[in-house]
Amino acid sequence: MENPVIILGAQAVGTAALDAFQSNDVVVYCLLDDDATLQETELNDVPVMGNTDDKELLKLLGKKCEVFVATEDAASRRSLTSMLREEYSVAPVNAIHERASVSAHAWLGHGNLVGANAVVASTARLGDGCILGANAVVDVKAEVGDYAQLGAGAILNAGVTVGEQVFIGAGAVVVAGVKIGAKARVGAGSVVVADVAAGQTVFGNPAAKIN
Repeated sequence: MENPVIILGAQAVGTAALDAFQSNDVVVYCLLDDDATLQETELNDVPVMGNTDDKELLKLLGKKCEVFVATEDAASRRSLTSMLREEYSVAPVNAIHERASVSAHAWLGHGNLVGANAVVASTARLGDGCILGANAVVDVKAEVGDYAQLGAGAILNAGVTVGEQVFIGAGAVVVAGVKIGAKARVGAGSVVVADVAAGQTVFGNPAAKIN
């Protein structure tokens, strides 16, 4: 992309997004974070300059800068993305690491982070604001809803459906055809062999509901 990027969020997700952009030689103008202890510091030689709603910097969006939303929780990513669309008429760009594999026949929305060595297979679909950690896999015909997050090494097998704002921990495996409802949580290392209801938390092998 021609324009530099402003990243909203300078913690773990922001660090991963910065790495993805820098792997493709994309210039990151600055990061913004609401944590005052991070402001006026640097991350990989890029300055952390102010809050995520800094109007002086956000007015650069559109003609001069692109934007990526990298805050830690799904609700925050969703609200910031809505603000950007409503107030600045911009949508976040995708951050796809140079070493990621995204099929030309996959479908991606806006503002997705695809980490190093992650795979998005042919006919897979990502909504808006999804985060795929390093080595995560979204197999053929799998669908990932808006603002869902897959930890490092998580695997969605063929035909899996993941709802909005779902969190799937590192190394978890969801077997083919399983459906995971909105805002459900899957613990790290779990093996999910049956559908998970919306808002439910499951853990283990096979994954079972946690009361």
